Amino acid sequence: MPIRILPDEVVARIAAGEVVERPASVVKELVENAIDAGASEIRVECLEGGKRLIRVTDNGSGIRSDEVALAFAHHATSKLRSADDLAEIRTLGFRGEALASIAAVAQVTCLTRHVEENLGTLVRLEQGHVVSESRVGRAPGTTMTVEHLFAAVPARLKFLKTTQTERGHIDALLTRYALAYPHIRFALLHEGKLVFQSSGNGNLRDVLVAVYGAEMAANMVPVEGEHDAMRVWGFAALPSLDHANRSKITLFVNGRPVQDAKLGYAVIQAYHTLLMTGRYPIAVIMVQLPPSEVDVNVHPAKAEVRFRDPDAVFSLVQRAVRKALLDHLQPTPIHLSTSSRIPQPPEERIESAEQRTAAPASPAQALPTAQQPPLRGSEAWEQVGIPKQTQRPPEPTHDALRLPGVRAEVNALPALRVLGQLAQTYILAEGPEGLYLIDQHAAHERILWERLLAQRELGAVESQALLDPVVVTLPMESAALLEENAPMLRDLGFEVEPFGNNTFLVRSVPAIMIQDDISAAVREIVADLESNEPVLRRELEARVLRRVCKRMAIKAGRVLSFAEMQALVRDLEACESPRTCPHGRPTMIHLGLTQLEKAFGRLG
Repeated sequence: MPIRILPDEVVARIAAGEVVERPASVVKELVENAIDAGASEIRVECLEGGKRLIRVTDNGSGIRSDEVALAFAHHATSKLRSADDLAEIRTLGFRGEALASIAAVAQVTCLTRHVEENLGTLVRLEQGHVVSESRVGRAPGTTMTVEHLFAAVPARLKFLKTTQTERGHIDALLTRYALAYPHIRFALLHEGKLVFQSSGNGNLRDVLVAVYGAEMAANMVPVEGEHDAMRVWGFAALPSLDHANRSKITLFVNGRPVQDAKLGYAVIQAYHTLLMTGRYPIAVIMVQLPPSEVDVNVHPAKAEVRFRDPDAVFSLVQRAVRKALLDHLQPTPIHLSTSSRIPQPPEERIESAEQRTAAPASPAQALPTAQQPPLRGSEAWEQVGIPKQTQRPPEPTHDALRLPGVRAEVNALPALRVLGQLAQTYILAEGPEGLYLIDQHAAHERILWERLLAQRELGAVESQALLDPVVVTLPMESAALLEENAPMLRDLGFEVEPFGNNTFLVRSVPAIMIQDDISAAVREIVADLESNEPVLRRELEARVLRRVCKRMAIKAGRVLSFAEMQALVRDLEACESPRTCPHGRPTMIHLGLTQLEKAFGRLG
């Protein structure tokens, strides 16, 4: 085919594809324009997750009447004059592509009045072209209305997610700008309902309360650091408040939300030895440095930056966050038990079938009262369709949620004789093939997993209503995720209902969780649901059930009675995949007789 210059309309849509990815992209560009215009109040209204309508209203300086139409032309901006200005960018926008790109894929109405003019200007655009322009009255500022996003580009429209998902992206975006600009009053409305509002009083902690809730905000400490012309400030959560992934590390560079792996790693490193492996901090960190020391012109959406001296920025962030944490951490007194182990909280008691039916010989021999319903013995598994291990041939492991009637294949266990407990963590057992060291936590996870899995396949997980509903407050984007997945959680035993903005009432939980910290459990479950990749419902269900099992399984350091160890091993033998926990970690290590005889020199 011959080389030809593309029509302006095609060029405009290609450019729009780089800038306008989803409704949240439109909100981002319009909010940044409002901030650059010096607004002290910004109001965002959305319908159908922004697909039907996005309206951003500000009280900034407005656009001059003779420049309104020009503002929608490609590469038209008031923020740059020459190439030299690229090295000293002090505004959020600078390319002059945002309004033109938005107008190319939606119907746009701009109502604006410059502070130095007496009348405002109303301009309507379709497919990037001005269709009407008139003078109207209004207060200084600008209202941008974007309707029917991607209606003229069906191929892009079909790739948008559900209304709830798109709404969640908008929520996350606006709350980040509210954190970065606490002196600006932000308001967000969905379907005409106010869902978020910041005070605009300049106090970042007040914004933290609005975004994360009072409980989480109370566990975040101020961060301050300065070196030469660089400054770091913000808030970081104490180690007692953590998250399952990196998504709650929010970073800003010169007021711009950024995604920077190295800066995020600096925050994580500041928590070194303070957080458990696999847990991540919650932090809001601002970095301020001369514009000449950072390049913001490296990504179409301006979400990435490059530093002239990245090591210096990394070091300052790490030291500032670490110092804030150490200054606020109080030493916790440790009371050692006779076994020199830190005492563990009471966990679920495990009883065999014989112990449940037989009365104890004396009060001294009675087991402590269970705080949770006891884990039933292996005979109960037959009642929900899981036969004893000896009644089927060995099958390979399969840990995905199964379809009804499809059996997961396993490696069967032989009958084991319990010998005792090692380091209050491992159960020693003898089998015909040698010695088995069983991880009591991983083994109990497997038992609980198959118990919940069996209930799920039979219809629904056994649920227990709470006497008093538990109130849980989540960050806005997490609240949207919980609301979107509420039907799935209901099938898994959770009854959760909205209780105003980003607050929820938890009325029921799976029966085995009745003594758990429900608020903390819900937060962890929502974190497990977070994913940037498309995930099938069955995988989401599996994530939730795995989290429930991990929280409720007995922990390392828990002393087990001999009867409890026997019951645990019997129930593990009855499992379909007894050799791994639901996360794939081994439940046991096998030392064969031949291996032992070689170690003792009995075999040459």
